[in-house]
Amino acid sequence: MDKNKLWKWLLLAFLVVWSLTLVTPLDQKIKLGLDLKGGSSFVLEVDSADVAKKMVEAEEAETVEEISESKLRDKVRLVQEIAVEVIRNRIDVLGTSEPEIYPEGDSRIVVRIPGADAATRAEAKAQMSRDAVLTFKLIHKDGDIWASELAAEGRFPKGYKMGGQDRGVFLIRDMSVPDEELDREFFEQLKKFGGKRADYMLMADRATDGSEIYRPQFVERRKQLGGDTVQNAFVTYDQMTSVPKISLEFDGEGKKIFGRVTDQYGPTPEGVYRQLAIILDDKLYSAPTINEPIYSGRAEISGNFSVVEARRLVNVLRAGALPGRVKIVEERTVAPTLGQASIDGGKQAIIYGGVGVLIFMALYYMLPGLIANLSLVFVLLLLPVGMVVAAGFLGVVSGSLDGGAVGLPTLTLYGIAGIVLTVGMAVDANVLIFERMREEWKVGKSISGAINAGYNKAFSTILDANVTTLLVAVILFWQGSGPIRGFAVTLSAGILVSMFIVLVITRLFFNSLADAKMIKSLKMMSIPGLANISFDFIGKRKIAAIISILVIISTWGLFASKGDANLGVDFTGGTVMSFEFDQKQDADTVKAALAAVGFTSAKADYETDLHGKEFLEVKVGASGEASEPALEAVKALEGNYRDVKNDSVGSQIGEELKTKGIKAIIFALIGIIIYISIRFEFAFAMGAITALAHDVLITVGVYCALGHELSMPIIAALLTIVGYSVNDTIVVFDRIREDLKLEKGKSYKEIANLSINQTLSRTVLTSFTTLLTVVMLLIFGDGAVFDFALALCIGILVGTYSSIFVATPVVLLWHKEEKVK
Repeated sequence: MDKNKLWKWLLLAFLVVWSLTLVTPLDQKIKLGLDLKGGSSFVLEVDSADVAKKMVEAEEAETVEEISESKLRDKVRLVQEIAVEVIRNRIDVLGTSEPEIYPEGDSRIVVRIPGADAATRAEAKAQMSRDAVLTFKLIHKDGDIWASELAAEGRFPKGYKMGGQDRGVFLIRDMSVPDEELDREFFEQLKKFGGKRADYMLMADRATDGSEIYRPQFVERRKQLGGDTVQNAFVTYDQMTSVPKISLEFDGEGKKIFGRVTDQYGPTPEGVYRQLAIILDDKLYSAPTINEPIYSGRAEISGNFSVVEARRLVNVLRAGALPGRVKIVEERTVAPTLGQASIDGGKQAIIYGGVGVLIFMALYYMLPGLIANLSLVFVLLLLPVGMVVAAGFLGVVSGSLDGGAVGLPTLTLYGIAGIVLTVGMAVDANVLIFERMREEWKVGKSISGAINAGYNKAFSTILDANVTTLLVAVILFWQGSGPIRGFAVTLSAGILVSMFIVLVITRLFFNSLADAKMIKSLKMMSIPGLANISFDFIGKRKIAAIISILVIISTWGLFASKGDANLGVDFTGGTVMSFEFDQKQDADTVKAALAAVGFTSAKADYETDLHGKEFLEVKVGASGEASEPALEAVKALEGNYRDVKNDSVGSQIGEELKTKGIKAIIFALIGIIIYISIRFEFAFAMGAITALAHDVLITVGVYCALGHELSMPIIAALLTIVGYSVNDTIVVFDRIREDLKLEKGKSYKEIANLSINQTLSRTVLTSFTTLLTVVMLLIFGDGAVFDFALALCIGILVGTYSSIFVATPVVLLWHKEEKVK
């Protein structure tokens, strides 16, 4: 054995061992994403307006308006860094296994909690939503007088009315403002009520009869002491009433300040007593009277706490205050049971798709097919190494890799889809080579000569096709996030590994067998009618153009009439919830329950998955906390409704995702124009881009006409279609380029038609093998993966059609009746 072959065998053995090391033992090395394992993910965003306000309070600026954009951006980034650690401390107390908390961009934080059940999810949201900003201020000395004056004038804040006199004026709710509207913004505006030189705040209390009342207080704006000096917090209970309270212990600096404040504002000789306002997250919890100086460094927060709320507040106080307010702008939840179903469906799709391709290749290509099947096994074996390399490569290219070791990426549902697609697309290069080998064998070359000529002539086509698909994967990773990035990594890994196996290792197999005289012939089957086909495809280009235009106009006319109904919550913002149940309530009952809590335009429909299980899907326009009443309304229905999936996207995130999706497609098209112009010529680039635009338009039009909504995974599918379609088109273009050198004196039209006929069997075969695996995703995939596979199926069929009837005819517009010299 020569040294060149020996090194290749050793390299293969090393890569196989490395790859197996990366994934064994499977249960420890392979990390499952939330869509497979179940759990919740949140995207939080630092509230820049709140950060600006806090900068003014800290006297870093006189007014919000004078804060420069760059200074605010730097401050937001600093807040983000601190908030990541604070939120990590808060989530850690929940006892969840391996939560992921990391910054994203300059202002966002991603929190992923695997295996979180409904209770853990609710607790996590509560922990993250609390600023835990504790401040100690003074009740204004004229506060009681001002409150009495307002009551005498009959002036009360909206949503409240006069309740009576009980140790001072107190108010009660009048429900003119619904509870859900009593949010942060409401209480921020409430501070201005009365027009005094202090903040108007309401402190919840209990009247002597036990009813809930609200005591108006005017709080001085100057902060006396901050929560950053709190060293410890714990729950205590009133000895008489057993009502929970929160006890605080200050650090050394806090003791000094607290002692000074209580000494300075203690009782005066004239008998004037001051009250200390204890405020947590802009809510006045208690206002104890300062009876004497307190040097012990201890304080208590009393209020109408439940035991759960008291413990929650203690946890966030211990974890520390967020330096700026954060808001949940995206939330996605998958129940563990649903994740297991996705794993089972993914396994079946991989097994049946892979077995289908193996059987077909063995039957159709015989011995070369068996070698191709062996190469597919090695592609799957080396995929872990490919994923590590691809993750590092994409991280560097997209600028998202901050350093450190690159490990095996988390496996997601779309990652499984990428593996299934890799099986189908890995066959593509083998088919190209085998068809070339068949041609060389037919003209009388030896076995070794046919093998080497087949590889050499197919190399440029394989390179061009895979580079354009890799370009699409890079753009997907750059513009995508979460599971979409997982798909991009898997797709890239499949491209890199399959190119290495097919171009290096499979060739090594062939050459070793040929050198050992173990290959006597290159017998292969052929598709009846395509072996020597000579159909005038170019002559039918006008008919094809009319068909394409009619399909685009009809489907996009329907698309326009449906408007935003074509878009999922990824792009419009809102919430989609899926529920399982024991006893079904009719859809009208569900809609009535939703309307009763303010969601009059909510959609509620029952759907059946591929396993025959029925789910209720509810879609509302609100997101985040605003959508919670809808969730609770459905869970309150008879029949034990349980939420198993929840996708909630804020309108800002939705708009950003829509922009990213459009940009991703545009960047992919521009990149392909540049690459094909360099490798071929501008006319070929225009042909390819026209075909790709045609494919995207028809795929989107038909997909939405079938009643499905566009989402980020569908954008990923469209980009995959772009990569696959240009792959098909490049094969035809490469043959045209080759024939232009061989067929002198013929017109461009004749050569183009000849090239399409020569590559037709390859086009049909690769489309078939890829469709075979994608159909398995359709059969065994649920929900979003089914939609993803459906878009791919439409796109593969349309892409096959356009590589024949659209791309090449457009190229001919630049070469009308031109003869090759």
